Amino acid sequence: MPAHVIADDAEARSVAAALADEFRAGASARDAERRLPRAELDRLSASGLLAVTVPAEHGGADVRQETLAEIFRLLAAADASLAQIPQNHFVYVNVIRRQGTEEQQKYFFAEVLAGRRFGNAQSEAGTRHVQDIRTRLAPRPDGSYLLTGVKHYSTGALFADWIPVLARAENDDLHVAYVPRDADGVTVVDDWDGMGQRTTASGTVRLKAVSVPADRVLPHHLTFQGPQLHGAVAQLLHAAIDAGIAAGALAEAAEFVRTKSRPWFESGAETAAEDPLLIQRFGELAIQVRASDALLAAAARAVDAARADLTDDSAAEASLAVAAAKVHTASTAVEVAGALFEVSGTRSALNSLNLHRHWRDARTHTLHDPARWKIQHIGRHVLNGTKPPRHGLL
Repeated sequence: MPAHVIADDAEARSVAAALADEFRAGASARDAERRLPRAELDRLSASGLLAVTVPAEHGGADVRQETLAEIFRLLAAADASLAQIPQNHFVYVNVIRRQGTEEQQKYFFAEVLAGRRFGNAQSEAGTRHVQDIRTRLAPRPDGSYLLTGVKHYSTGALFADWIPVLARAENDDLHVAYVPRDADGVTVVDDWDGMGQRTTASGTVRLKAVSVPADRVLPHHLTFQGPQLHGAVAQLLHAAIDAGIAAGALAEAAEFVRTKSRPWFESGAETAAEDPLLIQRFGELAIQVRASDALLAAAARAVDAARADLTDDSAAEASLAVAAAKVHTASTAVEVAGALFEVSGTRSALNSLNLHRHWRDARTHTLHDPARWKIQHIGRHVLNGTKPPRHGLL
């Protein structure tokens, strides 16, 4: 069955909200049993949500980044693992938009509209740092390439139709090779054992002399030679996932306190929900969540503004706005998910309830791209007017 094609921003938000309600019901059991969400991802593909950033001239809705961020926030509030899986999908759709030839765009955007999924194979373990990419694209006499390397933290690869692979060519320039999931020489290993985001299957991809046609390779290094939003878009979606985790944890904590917690005997309250100290704490947490949501929306609007008029200044403002949102949402996700136990009481710590999945997801996901460096770039800009770097992680 072909995927539905979403018409506009309003429909995209509506579809995301409906799917989030559907996915929420089984999220705890999937996490506890580490049951991979294959059926849910098929629902996501069929819904058309994975194609909402395809440009209008190629048949897509080309939604605003504010809408895309809200889609991820809604999905993460329901199931943070499920929301994490398509994050790289949208990042690599964006690479095609930025660096793809007309023919590459025509081909791959049609794939996305048909419900095909992109995974990722970018990070490598044991290298000097995150940008030390050792996977190689070796040219062949016929113009094609041989791709060789090992990737880790490959979220989405296990469920993908296409795996975008970050690799370096002979001159050490960075490229993205779009490789079919079932191509000869590609092995995807489900060896992810993180304490959180258990069902993302963010395992290992092994690439052994994989043949890649020239028209499946994009020059990603060119992205960073001028004003760019690659990093801002990627980080915006990470921030949206953190905001969603916080919102989901707060909602579950409130439901638990309303229906299961007992008031502290000194409060004089008949129910836990009437305990004035709990009310105070929920108010504090709600303010944190609202602030994160506001920063997320403001960052998304800054990215939209920069897309409409991309300059060094607009790109810098978008990156800084996203950095601020990511710092705040990361902190809020960890705080609220931890406070769930504080406000809910002893019973909430029962392993059988699996309420700790919110904290595990928050603590695991917020390890993406350290917030301390984002604060550094914000501070440098405030004090010295220094624009953030164009390395794609900000």
